[in-house]
Amino acid sequence: MQRFWHHLKQFVGYSDISYSHTEKTVSALGGFVAILGILWVTESLLGFPASLALVVSMGASSILLFANPHGQISQPWSLFGGHLLAAAIGVTCAQWISEPFVAGALTIGLSIAGMQYFRCIHPPGGATGLTAVLGGEQIQQLGYSYLLTPVLLDLLILLTVAMAFNSLFNWRRYPAYFQRQVEGAAKPSLPTQQTSLTHGDFLDALKQMDSFIDVNEHDLKKLFELASQSAQQSQLSAEDIQLGRCYSNGAINDDWEVRQIIDESPNALPEKDQVIFKQVAGKRQTQSQHLSRQAFAHWAKFEVAFENNHWVRKTADSK
Repeated sequence: MQRFWHHLKQFVGYSDISYSHTEKTVSALGGFVAILGILWVTESLLGFPASLALVVSMGASSILLFANPHGQISQPWSLFGGHLLAAAIGVTCAQWISEPFVAGALTIGLSIAGMQYFRCIHPPGGATGLTAVLGGEQIQQLGYSYLLTPVLLDLLILLTVAMAFNSLFNWRRYPAYFQRQVEGAAKPSLPTQQTSLTHGDFLDALKQMDSFIDVNEHDLKKLFELASQSAQQSQLSAEDIQLGRCYSNGAINDDWEVRQIIDESPNALPEKDQVIFKQVAGKRQTQSQHLSRQAFAHWAKFEVAFENNHWVRKTADSK
């Protein structure tokens, strides 16, 4: 059953990563303030119900800017480029193609390609382009002025609120450029053995993956440094390996394993100090095996415990 739930979570893309209540509250309040302003301005310009169609796409953008302010698709270039490019394509298709279904489908197809070529992927922009085609006669009569009012005006409101609101919290400045400036001034990255990796190395790696990833190379480098520091600080010794406890190798996906110590044969000589273990989680099912306590400690990255239907890492405070 544990394996079933493990693979099911991987299949549907469920993440065990959680965030603080403060972070969730801040994100919600930011989105509320931004959309309140956009609703007021757009309704004043277009009236009801024409304003609602555009506000839908701006609402999706507000989720990105306040729930994921440091993500690549949330940055100003993606925000403005994605919406304005799709809006221009949508207006053009609406004027030249009489069949709305064809015009709408072509708008999305061309918007995807355009965002990729101009490196401004922003999914909510697709809805802005569709609104130009399917938003009704009142919006279609605006022609290319649709790009300025209300689209550009709404984007400026959203950008202003995102910059001002997120600036109140030192862990979530927007755009991400400001957050990197704050982090760089506050505390330089701790040196690790892997810090020889450069900006170009990460760009080359992203290019080789040949797929859009919602992360920039700065965040990747920071994540890599923090993970390296965590790995260095969590090395287990032979004395840490105790009877009855469970340990994980900390690997990813199919290589991840959890082993439990079920017996031991203590000895003053390291090579004869043996432990017997069984695998209790992971893809590869094995019979009970034995290793020296020292070799097992080299395999294990940290101690784990099964809580609330999933494996969690044991910290020094929880032991």
